Amino acid sequence: MLGTQFTQGSPNWLDLGSPDTEGAAAFYGAVFGWEFRSAGPEAGGYGFFRQDGHTVGALGPLDEGARSAWTVYFQTSDAAATQKAAEAAGGRVRVEAFDVMDAGRMACLTDPAGAEFAVWQPGKVKGLERTSSPNTLVWAELHVPDPESTLGFYRSLFDWRWASMDAPGMTYRVISTAEGDQEEASFGGVAEAQEGMTPSWIPYFAVEDADATALSTLGNGGSVLMPAADIPDVGRIAWLADPSDAIFAVLKPAPRG
Repeated sequence: MLGTQFTQGSPNWLDLGSPDTEGAAAFYGAVFGWEFRSAGPEAGGYGFFRQDGHTVGALGPLDEGARSAWTVYFQTSDAAATQKAAEAAGGRVRVEAFDVMDAGRMACLTDPAGAEFAVWQPGKVKGLERTSSPNTLVWAELHVPDPESTLGFYRSLFDWRWASMDAPGMTYRVISTAEGDQEEASFGGVAEAQEGMTPSWIPYFAVEDADATALSTLGNGGSVLMPAADIPDVGRIAWLADPSDAIFAVLKPAPRG
């Protein structure tokens, strides 16, 4: 399960690029109860989503022509080295590694299937301060046409492990970091992208009521892409989009054990 004791390859940061940061802050405030706090005048409109004083995500303006989306960041001890490894393995560099003041160092990358992600080398900012509790990040899911091939790319960067399991109409792969018990170190999954779907990482946020969150999304100008449904041994999930069409999902986890 995703925690905040990050190791190599763990999802350790999450941010939203939006054409309407003020509207996005209001939407996620209404749906998840988050507060938005600016990172300051030198941050170019970037700031943090907070829950009870803990950072649970971030928000910034979009580059011109970019699609509104959530970006999942993975921990690295050396952003420049991970960038080089990604290029060598067939990935693409969107933004070369650079320092974010004294907070850390990052690079923006795209895997060979076309899914965008980023890496974060911690400095003063270690990563998200709360995960796997209501209204925080609990899972990261990759949708690509060829899961096995794409997972080989990520293994070359982070040494991820995965275990295959049968799911309705597909094989689902549960991914884990290289360290620790494989089940306890799991943080996400990989599924074959449906026809017409853009290869992408989708963040899942834990919620106490997936149906109520879907209704709140609609009531605040978003849309429901997949209504709430029960997944055996997983929980109840829904796929949603905010008013600028950034996709996210919610999960009411099934009781454990």
